[in-house]
Amino acid sequence: MLNVLTAESDLYTLFTFVGDAGFYFFPIFIAYTASVKFKVTSVIAMFLGGIIIHPTLIQFVTEGRPFTVYGIPAQIQNYSSTVIPIILSVWIMSYVERFFKKHIPSALKTIFAPTLTIAVMIPLSLIVLGPLGNFVGNYISQGILAFGNLGGIGQILAIGLIGALWQFLVMTGMHIVMITTMIMVFTTSGSDNLVTLGAVSASMAVTGMCLGAALSIKNKEDKSLAWSYVIAAFIGGVTEPGLYGIAVKYKRPFIGLMAGGFAGGIYAAMTGVTAYAMVPVANFLALTAYAGGSTGNLINGIISGLIAVVVSAVVTYLAGAEKKVGVLNESLSTSR
Repeated sequence: MLNVLTAESDLYTLFTFVGDAGFYFFPIFIAYTASVKFKVTSVIAMFLGGIIIHPTLIQFVTEGRPFTVYGIPAQIQNYSSTVIPIILSVWIMSYVERFFKKHIPSALKTIFAPTLTIAVMIPLSLIVLGPLGNFVGNYISQGILAFGNLGGIGQILAIGLIGALWQFLVMTGMHIVMITTMIMVFTTSGSDNLVTLGAVSASMAVTGMCLGAALSIKNKEDKSLAWSYVIAAFIGGVTEPGLYGIAVKYKRPFIGLMAGGFAGGIYAAMTGVTAYAMVPVANFLALTAYAGGSTGNLINGIISGLIAVVVSAVVTYLAGAEKKVGVLNESLSTSR
């Protein structure tokens, strides 16, 4: 904020939680639009979305407290800002609700159909569908990290894959394994030449994707929004507007996003770039992670970021960005 506002001021705090509110409660917005697509009672779907991001549940996750659902142990997680868990839940819920509406007498349907639907969906969402993304993500992440441990071409490919897939892992909450690995590596050695390289390239690729979309989109309002997403990502370090407002909305920009992240990561890997700091932002300052070593290391790190931006922008522009997609597009339209 150029020292105009301090991080402790009420206005800064206000802007922060107002800006985060839409993305934090994204499962509820997704639940509504998914309910329209899957022909489920919208209020019940939104209620389910509220359940999986309830503060008590998130507190248990933060504290690492064991939790059971109907006596069954649940691997609870923080589902705020996620997309996939609630879409899966509402999809399954469409069959559950349809079953109860069909078999419960009309006189009792109004009360018992919603109640029984939620009663069935709570364990399915918290025990099966929600953790499913994390389960798959763990294997994906561990597989990529295993490549990295091989060294040589394996490590180069691993960094490229992290750059290509990082944003998908973040959107579905599957990136925790890599974050944990990155923290452990920095704690033990003080530097990282694997996860950080791909993650920074992926962040830069979001800016490139937004730029490519801004240049290719014809609709004036959407073009203006895309340009604002470029600024939000590159200056503000907020990638969610670009991810959900462009990639998820139009689908095709995902190609540019993956290409840019992969290209930037590969260059960083091939030139032996090393990160010397964990920089907790996704804007251009993320490139300062490469400061602390040689000048060549910093220069190659910056070049890797520029490659990610340029490749992502070019591929997104060539692929076009105005073909929309189903439930996720509807979600963005509603939340926006």
